[in-house]
Amino acid sequence: MRFLTAGDSHGEYLVGIIEGFPAGHRISIADIRRDLQRRRQSYGRSARQKIETDSVQIVSGLWKGKTTGAPLAILIQNLGRTVSGKPGGALGTVPRPGHADLPGALKYGLREVPPVSERASARSTALRVAIGSVAKSLLEDFSIDMLGHVTSIGGIDAQKGSRSIKTLRRKVARSPVYCGDKQAADRMIEVIREAKKSGDSLGGAIEVIATGVVPGLGTHVEWDRKLDGRLAGAMMSIQSVKAVEIGEGLECSRKKGFESHDAMYLDGGHVRRDTNHAGGIEGSMTNGEDIVVTLYAKPIPTSLKRLPSFNMKTLKPTKSPFVRSDVCVLPPLAVIAEAVMAWELLVAMTEKFGCDSVDEMTANYRSYVKQLRKRGMR
Repeated sequence: MRFLTAGDSHGEYLVGIIEGFPAGHRISIADIRRDLQRRRQSYGRSARQKIETDSVQIVSGLWKGKTTGAPLAILIQNLGRTVSGKPGGALGTVPRPGHADLPGALKYGLREVPPVSERASARSTALRVAIGSVAKSLLEDFSIDMLGHVTSIGGIDAQKGSRSIKTLRRKVARSPVYCGDKQAADRMIEVIREAKKSGDSLGGAIEVIATGVVPGLGTHVEWDRKLDGRLAGAMMSIQSVKAVEIGEGLECSRKKGFESHDAMYLDGGHVRRDTNHAGGIEGSMTNGEDIVVTLYAKPIPTSLKRLPSFNMKTLKPTKSPFVRSDVCVLPPLAVIAEAVMAWELLVAMTEKFGCDSVDEMTANYRSYVKQLRKRGMR
């Protein structure tokens, strides 16, 4: 399975094509819209989110509401067709530090910023959420669930609590910043408010958890097929993400080996563990525990506090431009990363269990789970 996307931030449509999706799965447009709404409606977002409705259509690959095995084509309409800039700050020939503007212009021999900024814009993540939503809907048939939630914004860290998705989902749904720790969430809202007043932006961290994943997805046999590498690469491809952690990678790097690995014991003939330092992945394969991935995002590079830059046309120094932008992207990043994880896990599932049809995939999955149970797993 693979997908391709096309479209610009202020173009007419965002376009996505999914190839290799199994036949026989019923897709709910309502579920896709719900995820797109979660991406739009969180605290700290720009005025553009009041413009967009993320109207989504699937225009091919379905017959009577079910997938056919043919490519799925997804369209999301853009309603914001113009860039809203401040006086003297509209995008043109001045690149923004921290953005794709300058390296993109140099790479493609361009004299202006918009051809780069339009495609590099995080507006494209709306399409990744839609594609991930389709993936999530099929994973649900195999009892795989996942959730992204904010763990840090602007130096305010949430307390580590239950990683139960059911518990977290209830708390996150009540939080404007998608954080399960209410006290931390209230402080996060305050620092976002302060950053907005001062014309700045904020970074932070989010955690994505997936439950119900069978052991044995991914492989150790080649570097480019290792699941942790693919997950990390996919997460790093999201705009603003600068670091990715699997399980408790950072914490374990400071510990000794005895403290860092997840001991196994038998309980009634079943394999059990009391810890999950590995984040559900050992030797680049799933081990049956929850998959836990943490993403660290920088503050976005567009803010009212304009950094020194230069004009590519005149080569004279000037200030970086400011256009309509978010103050903090961590809450929507939780939704985006959730979708990205869903896609990577579904690809790994189809590699192991087939992808021609849902019936084939389900039969192979059930046979595999039966064998796992004989060996004391699940």
